[in-house]
Amino acid sequence: MAPRKSVQQELTREMIMDAARDLFAKNGYQHVSMRQIAKELDYSHGAIYYHFQNKAELFYALVEEHFRLLEQELDDIMLEELTSAEKLKKIFLGYIGFGLNHQSHYEIMFLIKDEEVLNYIGQGPNKTYEKFAQSVHSLCGNQVTIQEIWSTFLSLHGFVTHYIGCVHDFDEVAGLANSHANFLLKALGV
Repeated sequence: MAPRKSVQQELTREMIMDAARDLFAKNGYQHVSMRQIAKELDYSHGAIYYHFQNKAELFYALVEEHFRLLEQELDDIMLEELTSAEKLKKIFLGYIGFGLNHQSHYEIMFLIKDEEVLNYIGQGPNKTYEKFAQSVHSLCGNQVTIQEIWSTFLSLHGFVTHYIGCVHDFDEVAGLANSHANFLLKALGV
């Protein structure tokens, strides 16, 4: 048996998440294994299992971090001193930007139907949608229906999913996103 290689630093959750994030973004969830992540870090795969019980739990830790980022972006916009219409547009563009700048994470957050991942995701999408819905409702002076808010969300979601994999990031479709946001504002009567 070969002697165990000494490592220069202790493996941390953050190190694992950083390496995994890069591999998931490059190869997609289905094409990454815990062994590949360990190899990328130059550690044994057993060391990763000390921090995460499986690939789905590891990926969900990344996704949970991104839900927090998306929610924080929404909170920050709501605190800005802008008109309601400006805030709504910024929320719409922020949502599209998030989805297109973090495509692999968006797919897992909202599109993956893998049972292993779904067991971990839980209420994340619902909580984020609820925050989105409350923000849109209040910015529209409480004059929009639940169906109109849901249709707005689906429209933004559709825009993102249409361009995932077709563009590298938000900047490639910024003009179209701006037009789409203006269309939604007009549809909401803002």
